[in-house]
Amino acid sequence: MASRSLGGLSGSRGGGGGGGGGGKKSLSARNAAVERRNLITVCRFSVKTLIDRSCFETIDDSSPEFNNFAAILEQILSHRLKGQVTWFGYESPRSFWDYIRVACRKVSQNCICSIENMENVSSSRAKGRAWIRVALMEKHLSEYISTALRDFKTTRRFYEDGAIVLGEEANMLAGMLLGLNAIDFSFCLKGEGLDGNFPAVIDYTPYLKFTQSSDSISSDEEELRTLGSSGSESSTPENVGPPFIMDENSWFNKCKRVKQKYQLTLEQKGYLEELLRLRENQLSESVSQNKILLQRIEDSDLAHKLEKEQLEYIIVELQDQLKSYQSLDQLSAEVSLSQTSLDPGQSQEGDGKQDTLNLISEGKEDTPSLLGLCGSLTSVASYKSLTSLKSNDYLASPTTEMTSPGLTPS
Repeated sequence: MASRSLGGLSGSRGGGGGGGGGGKKSLSARNAAVERRNLITVCRFSVKTLIDRSCFETIDDSSPEFNNFAAILEQILSHRLKGQVTWFGYESPRSFWDYIRVACRKVSQNCICSIENMENVSSSRAKGRAWIRVALMEKHLSEYISTALRDFKTTRRFYEDGAIVLGEEANMLAGMLLGLNAIDFSFCLKGEGLDGNFPAVIDYTPYLKFTQSSDSISSDEEELRTLGSSGSESSTPENVGPPFIMDENSWFNKCKRVKQKYQLTLEQKGYLEELLRLRENQLSESVSQNKILLQRIEDSDLAHKLEKEQLEYIIVELQDQLKSYQSLDQLSAEVSLSQTSLDPGQSQEGDGKQDTLNLISEGKEDTPSLLGLCGSLTSVASYKSLTSLKSNDYLASPTTEMTSPGLTPS
């Protein structure tokens, strides 16, 4: 009986141990789910506060809203990130930059190489923080995150089960980051914010207590109150209802915020209309100037074609004239050589041939275009024929010059 009782006691203890193991698993699963939900909710609120603050001032490194957002995003990307196993089997901590530089290589015109080559940034955590700033200035942070999440194989290799980037919250993260593309960020990549020696710490106080100023244009009162009351399990719709009762001052502040938002929208509308009018005027002027330039180009092309055709025609005429003049020169040279070897009777026949050539050359009409450009070139041939005729006359009658009256003795 004693043994049976001890066995039953041990069995009950074993059953209690099994129930305790199941309770621990459920508790760890609940804690992981709460952690993921908290990070995603706080990230959503931080994005809204950034958009709200950007309407009044430029977002830079000194903005507390941006510092909080950067810390939240760093915590999300580092959630359940696997360590890097060394050769000796030890697991060393790893930064989210190791995952981003592998998973975001497919993004067109990415900044991965430029971040890797930065001289003042050495640690992996500092490079990840620099990447967040560069992606925000490029307005491509949502595209980077979406591309990385689509590479599910690489994401599984870097993160453990239960990570935010492996759950349903990942799609919400990529969607809420899309609103940051409307903000113009200005960061210095050499400041203290890139120091990778200190971990990022999230400031939850702006979201746990509601302190909305009259300058704010957002209406997150219900969401922030819900977030502040979600931590207590005893909260019910009955005890949440009274804080939503608004007095006259609250209505006045709400109307003031709506009026400020309306004035801001009107100013932006007027600015955009004026900018559109200026751009339309510039476009019309550019179109008219483009038409004038195109007409000038067409006119110049036509003039160049006509000039080219005229020059080609003149070149052909000059070539024909040159061939005819060369043949005439050869013929006159042959006639002069033949006259030196003939008697005076035959020289008269040569003179008749020369006269015939001269008549032919004199009877040849010059081209009007050639006369206008370079003058009459036939005068050269006629001058040569005249010289040959004088020399032939001198050779044919040498005695007449000797018996002339000017040479007779007195």
